[in-house]
Amino acid sequence: MSFRIAKTAFKNISRNMRRSILSGTAIAVASMSIVALFALIGGMSQDMKNNLRNFYTGDVRVRNKDYEEYERFNPVHLTVNINKAGEAISKIDGIESWVPRVSFPSSIYIDGSTFSAIGTGVDLERERNYFDLDSIVVAGRLPERGKKEMIMGAVLARNLHLELGDKITFQTMTADRSTNAITLKITGLAAFPVASLNSKYFWMPLDRAQDFLNMPGEAQEILVKTSHNIKPLLAAEKLSAALSSSGTELEVKQLEDISMMFGLIRMAETVYNIIGIFFFLLGSTVIINTTMMVIFERMREIGTLSALGMHGRELVKLFLLEGTFISAIGAAVGVAAGILLVAYLSKTGIDFTDAMSGMEFEMSSILYPKLNAGKTIFVYFYAVAIACLATLIPSRKASKIQPVEALRYI
Repeated sequence: MSFRIAKTAFKNISRNMRRSILSGTAIAVASMSIVALFALIGGMSQDMKNNLRNFYTGDVRVRNKDYEEYERFNPVHLTVNINKAGEAISKIDGIESWVPRVSFPSSIYIDGSTFSAIGTGVDLERERNYFDLDSIVVAGRLPERGKKEMIMGAVLARNLHLELGDKITFQTMTADRSTNAITLKITGLAAFPVASLNSKYFWMPLDRAQDFLNMPGEAQEILVKTSHNIKPLLAAEKLSAALSSSGTELEVKQLEDISMMFGLIRMAETVYNIIGIFFFLLGSTVIINTTMMVIFERMREIGTLSALGMHGRELVKLFLLEGTFISAIGAAVGVAAGILLVAYLSKTGIDFTDAMSGMEFEMSSILYPKLNAGKTIFVYFYAVAIACLATLIPSRKASKIQPVEALRYI
């Protein structure tokens, strides 16, 4: 009997291809949209985490213990000895890489006008091990160690009407609270993933920044990136103990304790998932509405089947099987289309440069969606289940209608 009903279900699907394609397309579009949405949410979350680790906090950050209290005054004199910190870091297993950095606000005088920018002194070789440094260069080259050169955010250079090869003089307060100036040559333009870095920052060799700021062998902070086999909290505890045993008192914090953005990321993930669920439910209503509409339009067919001796559970089973077959195919097509779309966008990215212009947000201007296998599989089975359940209400109602009454439907 079950085989006969399944065979009849297949025939009914092929008998009216327009109706079947309509129902399957609704399921496919809903499934594809939800897969793409979850991928975009996953990409946004991962992007923000990567930017925080690479440019702001690391997994663990080492600073002078008094720096945070006076941070608003740009306390360049509150530093970390790079050699001592490096010795302590080398004793910790699970440290992937670390970089010393020095940041300072500066003034630029161009053609009678004063502009502001933020300089960052970086150890270029260590930065290459820390993240893909060369990928941010869109024109020219990186500065060389020991030379008065810099790489400038492309947006900052454009706003100041500067080009490769131009020499600019910067003025700032040094570690001994005196004023100093340095002239740097632009050797490269950078496209940092974060909009604020592009519009405000320039990077120069760490040794030149140390000489300029009168802080030889020192850095404002050291960012540490851990491997997957050690949690940042444990690494921070071990590093703090290693520094204390060497007689060096520094502030050691892990990512979650440093940046409010990490908490915001978690909150954002919750909000994004709620939005995803909303669109999920919206997609479900499309599936349910289409499925129920198709069944209610088939009342005359139900009356005919009832007159031929198919009643009750058999009718319900017939429509349930039809819904299962259509939704299984539609959801498969939709999920596959969603995967292909995400695969394409994960390579080309989605450009939000104009939309994020001027925003102070640790999210890249170009986002790359990230597929989540678990959620993708869930979307497929959810779409199939929703479509199948959507057939139960109208089919149960229809199965109770007398053949004569059902045949009156147009």
